[in-house]
Order: sequence, then C-alpha cells, then structure tokens
Amino acid sequence: MQAVVDVLVSEGVDVAFGCPGAAILPLYQALQDSGIEHLVVRHEEGATHMADGWARTTGKVGVAIGTSGPAGTNMITGLYTAHADSIPILCVTGQADSRKLHTEAFQAVDIVEIAKPVTKWAVQVKEAAQLPWIFREAFRIARSGRPGPVLIDLPIDVQKQEIEWDSSIDSPLPLATVTPAPARVERALEMLRAAERPLILAGGGVVLGEASDRLRVAAERLGIPVQVTLMGKGSFPEDHELFAGMAGIQTSQRWANAAFLEADLVLALGARFGDRHTGELDVYRGERKFIHVDIEPTQLGKVFGPDLGVVSDTGAFLDALLATMDGQDTARDRAWVKRIGELKAALPRREDFDDLPIKAPRVFKEINEFYGEDTYFVTAIGLYQIWSGQFQRAHKPRHYQVCGQAGPLGWEIPAAIGVKKARPDARVVGVVGDYSFQFLVEELAVAAQYDVGFVLIMLNNEYLGLIRQASRGYGMNYQVDIHYDTSGSDNVKIMEAYGCSGTRVREPGEIRAALAWAGKEAERTSRPVLVEIMIEREANAAMGAALDSVVEFEATA
Repeated sequence: MQAVVDVLVSEGVDVAFGCPGAAILPLYQALQDSGIEHLVVRHEEGATHMADGWARTTGKVGVAIGTSGPAGTNMITGLYTAHADSIPILCVTGQADSRKLHTEAFQAVDIVEIAKPVTKWAVQVKEAAQLPWIFREAFRIARSGRPGPVLIDLPIDVQKQEIEWDSSIDSPLPLATVTPAPARVERALEMLRAAERPLILAGGGVVLGEASDRLRVAAERLGIPVQVTLMGKGSFPEDHELFAGMAGIQTSQRWANAAFLEADLVLALGARFGDRHTGELDVYRGERKFIHVDIEPTQLGKVFGPDLGVVSDTGAFLDALLATMDGQDTARDRAWVKRIGELKAALPRREDFDDLPIKAPRVFKEINEFYGEDTYFVTAIGLYQIWSGQFQRAHKPRHYQVCGQAGPLGWEIPAAIGVKKARPDARVVGVVGDYSFQFLVEELAVAAQYDVGFVLIMLNNEYLGLIRQASRGYGMNYQVDIHYDTSGSDNVKIMEAYGCSGTRVREPGEIRAALAWAGKEAERTSRPVLVEIMIEREANAAMGAALDSVVEFEATA
C-alpha cells in the first residue's frame, strides 16, 4: 500500500475523499503520513461526487475510497455521473480475502462486474506485485482519450503483502495526443469558408481539452460565431461579440435557437449531440451541414452521421486549423455576426421581474450581477438547472460545473466541497433546488468538520418535479401532477443542525443583500451558508420537443 500511496502522490493527488472500513484499512494506514489530505465522508456516493467536483476543477484525476460490499455499490451513481460527463476519477474499493470470494464471504460483492458498464476500466488486483503498474495504468486510462472513471478493487490479503518497490525510478505513464488527419482539417476549413452562416458549437470536450483560448483565437480569425452546449458553458466568454448563445430544447436562449435554425453549417467540437440539446433530429439537422470533431471515434455517427467527421483532441484540431489558416485570407462578411446580434436584441427572455412570489429569472439576474467571472458555480438537475442554463452567464472554463447527462439529485453539496478543496481561495457557489437539497445533505457535516466554506443558493418552489409541465416540454402525452409540500420544513434549521447557517428570502429586493451576507458569513465561519429564496410555487421553464417549437411560458421583455 505504500507503493500505491507513492503513485497517488506522484500523479498529483493532494486530497482524497472516502469512508474507512475493515477491508480497506491497510491503504488508510499507508495514507496517514503521505501528505494527502483525507476527508471522511458520510456516504460513499458523496465521496465520488466530491472527487468529481475536484477533478472537474483541476483537470486531474479525483480519488474516492471505500471499503467492501455496499461501499462499492454506493459509488456506482458517482461512477455513472463521471462516466456520462467524461470526468476522470479513481474509485478504490476494499474487498474480502481473495481466497474466500467464492464462498459468499461477508461483503464479498463482485464490484468489478457491477462497475464495468459505468467505467472505462474496472479491475480487481490479484497479484500484489502488479499494484504499482495497475494504479499507473488506471491514471493513464482515466485521463487519456475521452476521460472517465476507473475502479480498482483491492482484496484485503493482497493489500497486506510486501513487494519490491523503488519510487525514485517510477513515474506516470505517458499520454498520447490524438491529432487530426491533415486532409480532414483542410476539408473542414474549406467547408467553413464556403458556408454563409456557419456556427462553432463548443461542447464539453473544449473544456476537457483545455482548448478555450485556442477556440477564441480560431473564432476571431475566422469571424465565426460560437455557441456552447451545457457541458461547454464557460468555454467561450458570454460577453464576446461572437458569442451566439446556447441552442436546445431546455437549457437554451430563444435567440440562440433562432440563430441555430438559420445556420447552414455547424462545426461541433467535443459535443455529444445529447437529446436535450438536439430535440427532434429532423429539425435539428435540417438542410445544414455538420462537421463533428471528437477525441472518441465511436462518438462520430452515434446520433447521426456528420458530413465530415474528424477524430482528434479539440485542442489539437484547433492548433491544426490555425496552422492551416496561416498565410490565408480568412476575413469574411460580417453580416452573419450582425444578424445574430439582431436576434439577441429581438428575442430576449425577461428577467427583471419584481413579482411576488419571486420569479426564478430574477434570481439569476441577481446572481449574474453580484458575482464576478472568477466565481466557481455548481448546479445539478431539475428546473433550477434549466433556468441556470437559460439565464446564468459563465465566462471561464471549469468555472461552471454541472452534472449533465446523469443528473443525480444531491450532487451539488459534495461537488461544491470538491471544487472548494481544489480552489481553497476561490468563491464557490452551489445553486440547488429544495428537493435535491434533501439528498446527500449529510455531507454538510463534512464541510463543517473540515472548514470548507461556500454559499448555497436554493430556489425553493416547495414543489416536486412539475411532471405535467416536463411531460409537455418533452412532447409526451401523459398528464401527472405530483405535489411535494415542503412548506412546513425549514431548510435554514437543517443547515443549523449541521453547524452551518442560512437565511430565507421572500422579497426580490432582499436577494442582493442576502448574497452579500452569505459570502461574508461563509468566509468568516469557513462553513457552508444557505440563501433560501422562496420562488413561485408552480413556476415553469421554456421547453419543447424541437428547436422550432419551444414553448415560452413567461412574457418576454
């Protein structure tokens, strides 16, 4: 286990999240004097989400540790979340004695087989001498190609063995950069220059590939507007002249959808064409052409066949595209850029409501105006995620963290802990809903215990799901109403029960002062602080089944 800890340190791990148990104690013993900080979580799923938040912020591999049996199965949701969003994390699980696995020993579950569908690699170590290489390989696999989670299962008897080990002659395994075929880059440039109304679509691969700066340079040289997906939010500054918003059937802007429908070519960089972005494919595809660049070959053609597919790291593709442009006149007519500006001015969504109860768009107006571009945001799943995507602005990569495809309830609190541990001096803000807040709320105790201070902004509509509106937004036929009345609960008291603090806001004019107080209080106490904002009970969000049929529930400006 000392060899394992040496590998973790050399791979850049300075904090780990986990819950000790008998079957993993040899590893914990080796961790004691390693210099790696360890946070004891209240639930193993929370550990995976903390490692996830840390990894999204640093770009390195986050580490979560658990013991045998249910500890590993509790981690599956976190592995699925990381796998869906291409986040590199390493889960290490303890296991019963390898000589007793066939006897249905206590907590001897086949966690490797359970984890395989939601990991890039899941392996049980049977020979102690293989441990250093297996951990090195795990870090390489987690970070290479399309990043993702890995799991290593350690039988207790294997952990206790001694091996020959010299850390001075060991180092991380090299990562190969996936570069594009030059001919495909040239064809992509030809298609971009031939198009009258091209768009660049920046997905999560731009963030993961650390390619945001190169994206901006390429967009400016080509004069092509840039849209982002939910996972790509922050990859391009939203106050830039070339920013063209976010298209989609949920997290989108009206003017961005209109711009997308007018586009004749889309260059998609590291995007999955997820269903909440595309909606009905016949509308999404239309007559426009698509160039799809992705580091993972199986992504090309998974949803629909592009006119040109390029297997490449997004940064490497942009480097090659910029090199191909050298010496060429790439200036283009600015009528298309001007047109997008006109759409933005003509098709806004209103956010300056003074209504009582408070309307959700007003909350995000206050968030946008109060917090600076260096703030790190965390948000999860539900109507508040949709509102956040529609109204909240992000200007820097890795500053807007959202669980996109899996959407586990309760992700925000542990993820915010991971983000804050990654950036201790930064301002971290979690945007939560009143229902999601109930899940994994016990991880507040971790933040209180280890002095991890951040702000939670809760949009409390005292209502669960709005299944009727959601079904209508997805074009479904069934009509079901489920009410979850939380009006009798006091989330501020819940915060206080965990040694934290909070305040409840009912007037829109009180939001700004509450945010200012919460930031100072989080800094003073080094603990989470809640701003619970009571919004209208049956609030809606603009949604639809296709880009051209999104229903606008609120009056526009």
